[in-house]
Amino acid sequence: MANTTSGTATFDKTFAIDEIVEESFERIGLQNVSGYQLKSARRSLNILFQEWGNRGIHYWEIADLNIDLIEGQSDYDFFRSSDDGTSAVSTPSGVYGISDVLEAQLRSNRTQTTQADSPMTKVDRSTYAAFSNKLSKGTPNQYWVERFIDKVRIHVYPTPDSSNASKDMHIYYIKRIQDVGDYTNATDLPFRFVPCMISGLSFYLAQKYRPEMIQAMKLYYEDELARALAEDGSASSTYITPKAYYPGT
Repeated sequence: MANTTSGTATFDKTFAIDEIVEESFERIGLQNVSGYQLKSARRSLNILFQEWGNRGIHYWEIADLNIDLIEGQSDYDFFRSSDDGTSAVSTPSGVYGISDVLEAQLRSNRTQTTQADSPMTKVDRSTYAAFSNKLSKGTPNQYWVERFIDKVRIHVYPTPDSSNASKDMHIYYIKRIQDVGDYTNATDLPFRFVPCMISGLSFYLAQKYRPEMIQAMKLYYEDELARALAEDGSASSTYITPKAYYPGT
């Protein structure tokens, strides 16, 4: 009887695209697939990841950066990839694939112990459109994120004046999930989303090859997804305060 364990926990890191496709096909009763079926499955997996982006569930992709503000400049672009254009100057540099900005602060003295953040308010298009002079200078305190096919554009209001041009706009942003790529690649997912990725791809493939299994695969997918989302939450400390009880009162 085996009495040792592997000592590793990297299955999700080594779980290649071809194995993911194979497992997903097997769940709908298809084996030894090749050629166009493999190409179709890889395409469906990319579409599945984009669906997750629409659901806003890929919070493992959150990161932050500091944008170098420029006096009088209102717009700062971050492109989908370097093939689409050059992203705004930031620390870290060369950031691409931003999907949206979650929150932002005006940061002074970024590299010093006297660093200080002032919150900036995210506004919608209508609010930004109502600003009469979008190039007026002052202390930036609001921003609007305009999303294009190939980039996001962060509009800052008011634009930095000379006293604020030395400051940064610190943002927390969410990145796009990376494309599937080659069959030998791993996926850009945390381990807890592997089961729902497999069931999700099986659901997509059922729509193409096993229509009689669509409903069952959909229920299985949504169940796995709900479990992954519950596990992906950020737990906080729980405090229990005893309630005093006074008889006769």
